[in-house]
Amino acid sequence: VYEPGLTKIIQATRNKNLHFSTQLKEEIQSADMIFISVNTPTKAKGVGAGQAIDLKWVESSTREIGRYAKGETIIVEKSTLPVKTAQTIKSILENSKNHDKENQKFHVLSNPEFLAEGSAINNLINPDRVLIGGDNFIAIQKLINIYSKWVDSEKIITTDLWSSELSKLTANAFLAQRISSINSISALCEEAGADIQSVKNAIGSDKRIGKDFLNAGPGFGGSCFKKDILNLVYLCQYYGLDEVGKYWQQVIDLNSWQQKRISQLIVEKLFGTISGKKISILGFSFKA
Repeated sequence: VYEPGLTKIIQATRNKNLHFSTQLKEEIQSADMIFISVNTPTKAKGVGAGQAIDLKWVESSTREIGRYAKGETIIVEKSTLPVKTAQTIKSILENSKNHDKENQKFHVLSNPEFLAEGSAINNLINPDRVLIGGDNFIAIQKLINIYSKWVDSEKIITTDLWSSELSKLTANAFLAQRISSINSISALCEEAGADIQSVKNAIGSDKRIGKDFLNAGPGFGGSCFKKDILNLVYLCQYYGLDEVGKYWQQVIDLNSWQQKRISQLIVEKLFGTISGKKISILGFSFKA
């Protein structure tokens, strides 16, 4: 830290478009557009515990914006959020306005990220699509102008707030569903003497299905799939769609069953016990 010339080196390499600050009040006051990119874990207690998303960090961030923002500010949801969170953000902003509230004006946009673990930067630079939801044309256009600097216009999709929020949950749910589906067939292949790789190649060649996310394995993990599907189940139950909720819950249940099934196979192959034995696992992830 005290090495001579270190401060000068830091200043010389600081990027003009990306820098970090702890001056929260000043940065919010000067911002025209603010992205909320915070952790959204599954609730551990309270209403919806174990399924619903905990929005405490979203709420905390929103209150800080309402406290310090000046003039017209665009708020962009980047975190994966349940449907109608934008309405919650709007309500918090209205109730958190500062002494200059007559001049404060907020526009809320939904811009969910579609990044995959291990390839997030490439997904950002070369996205399949950019989804923007909102109800203010000018605010949407300002966000489009940012993305248009490196994303082709045909890849930018605009919609309403609620559809944008739900699209992120649905995308993860569909991907997780494919993993659970192929794993269920892998169990059948083992019993029937079929080759799961051959089955995968056969069905993957159907352009209506495609070959992605059809690798059989120990199931999906990570921070998103289970959390987002549980939230989807909670939303279905909240709106009285119990049968739909049970359908998506089965994707989670089958994923857990697959993991237990594999562990049971290991124990069986090792004569009923793994005590004192060394086990190596190669390629534990469902993707490279």
